[in-house]
Amino acid sequence: MAHPKHRQSKTRSAKRRTHYKAVAPTLAVCPNCGALHLYHTVCGECGYYRGMVAIEKPAAV
Repeated sequence: MAHPKHRQSKTRSAKRRTHYKAVAPTLAVCPNCGALHLYHTVCGECGYYRGMVAIEKPAAV
């Protein structure tokens, strides 16, 4: 296994890590209720996914 002979500087490490950052999740608009939800997931407001009921939501009282 390789062992480094010299310590890497903070600048060199930071240059390598410049692309390690969080990205905002892509949101979609539900065609049924118009709420925002994550792509490829069931809508949390109405329970629909791709035009079909995936989760039965109780009716609002």
